Amino acid sequence: MAQLVAIYRSPSYSPLQHRVNDTAILDATVGLLEAEGWRATKTTELEVEQGRLPAAELYLNMCQGSLAAEQLMPLESDGIVVVNRPSSALNCHRYRLVRRLSDSTLPFPRTLILASSAALPPSTQLSALSPDRQKLWIKRGDVHAERPEDVVATTLDGLAEALRAFTARGIPWVALQEHVPGPVVKFYGVTDGRFFNWYGADAGFAGERPQVDENRLKALAFEAAAILGLEVFGGDVALPEPDRPVLIDINDWPSFAPFRDAAARAIAAYITHRFAHRKHS
Repeated sequence: MAQLVAIYRSPSYSPLQHRVNDTAILDATVGLLEAEGWRATKTTELEVEQGRLPAAELYLNMCQGSLAAEQLMPLESDGIVVVNRPSSALNCHRYRLVRRLSDSTLPFPRTLILASSAALPPSTQLSALSPDRQKLWIKRGDVHAERPEDVVATTLDGLAEALRAFTARGIPWVALQEHVPGPVVKFYGVTDGRFFNWYGADAGFAGERPQVDENRLKALAFEAAAILGLEVFGGDVALPEPDRPVLIDINDWPSFAPFRDAAARAIAAYITHRFAHRKHS
């Protein structure tokens, strides 16, 4: 019987209600794979960080921290099937994500990475981020948001004070990002296209969807995932115009909460396919 290890995300990377939902999508995926004959062991990101990792043919990886990724990298180097790969999880750390997406042709907002304790950038750079002086965003520059105050909107006049709040919380790096107007869409996908879904962030999954060119939205989401090496992913797109989606965030293995059952089936089927074809991946 083939052995898999499911690695559950550290609670610090699953704030508020996400902790239950992140656990639930991995539980659902594991349950489906067990029904296909896999024998599963469940462990945590903390255990991986401390170097305790059971041997297996397959790893389901929700880890987001650097320490766990470093422990998992030898598996990826040896060709073991790890979904998502630790390298792709690291690519979602904001300072890496900004660099990779800024180097691409994807529509992505102007973003500056800087030390939270550093002096403010020159006024010309700041003006490019907020030409109307109305709004810009400050986001923690390492991992994704752990709490609501990790992503805040501010103005140029309030920027210095907002940065001090990040410094006071011990967050060394921040991303200053221009505001993209228009409704925001949340999307979710599996890399081979067997699953893709989205909804309006304001109205929620059951609410009215914003107008969007769905083909362009899907193409943008999957291209961004490919650039980062993500297989199971989700993110956010702003729509200044219905046919002009702009990626504002993407991350590894979200909770898929509004459509967990369908997503778990797609993820389990993709993993089964990838494992069967692992010699060619």
